Amino acid sequence: MKISTNALFDRATQQMGTVQTSLAKSQAQLASGKQIINPSDAPTQAANIQRLQSLLNRQDSYADTLSAVQTRLQDEESALQSVSNLLFRVKEIAIQAASDTMGPSDRQALAVEMQGLRDQMLSMGNTQDSSGNYLFAGSRVGQPAFDSDALGQVTYQGDQTRMRVAVGDQRTVQLNRSGSDAFVRVVRTDADGVSTGVGFFQVLDQLTSALRSSDHVGMNQGIGELDALQNGVSLSLAQVGTDMNVADAQSAVLEETRLSLKSTLSTIEDLDYAEAIGLMNKQLLSLEAAQSSFGKISKLNLFNYLN
Repeated sequence: MKISTNALFDRATQQMGTVQTSLAKSQAQLASGKQIINPSDAPTQAANIQRLQSLLNRQDSYADTLSAVQTRLQDEESALQSVSNLLFRVKEIAIQAASDTMGPSDRQALAVEMQGLRDQMLSMGNTQDSSGNYLFAGSRVGQPAFDSDALGQVTYQGDQTRMRVAVGDQRTVQLNRSGSDAFVRVVRTDADGVSTGVGFFQVLDQLTSALRSSDHVGMNQGIGELDALQNGVSLSLAQVGTDMNVADAQSAVLEETRLSLKSTLSTIEDLDYAEAIGLMNKQLLSLEAAQSSFGKISKLNLFNYLN
């Protein structure tokens, strides 16, 4: 079989080009640390990588949402705990003022302190998160949950909407609670059996007025109703604690899922450096051998053959 000089050169050039292409691919893999440089290199493997990355991005989005929920729950817990502590102090003052040993001037002084505690609780009811949203306004997060009119009467401006957000493919958690759930109303029943709801801050205002006027009936009524206010705040604190436990558990689930996805993605996508370096050295040796042999063959001519 006769092989022309052109065919010999073309074949050698093609072979060296193939080895150089493989060597360039190995160098690119080592530089990036990835097995696949272009999707066309391994379409099925590239599709699996894309799918895993999409799943991982979704888990990351859930984790970011859950982190925001946890921060909000911590803010709610802090505000409600402060209200609970203030209520304990209000009850101490009310019991002290109801004592027969206290005179009108003493009760006036205690009423001033009670008014200050009431104002602090109103401030806690209008607590905002880091984004400026009001925690206890339901879905009306752009306006204060509680507002005072010209006469000092406090009204709830929020709604009863309870918002939930997705923190997993099949899991949601509660994002908020309304002010009317945390700052409960007291139900009073008169002599005729008619029940009337009295707002959280209205109870405090009436108790403060009773202290100023030394109204023992009003003070005793207020002391009894403080327990209902405290129970409402305590129940909300318990609910916040439960939501925080749920959020912590879901955070652990997300972290485990993300770790599993990252491990699987690494197995498919990441380069085995030891294997890649060995392959590149083999390709270098093959290229050097091809270049050396071609250099020797290309110097042959008819006179070499005759000799």
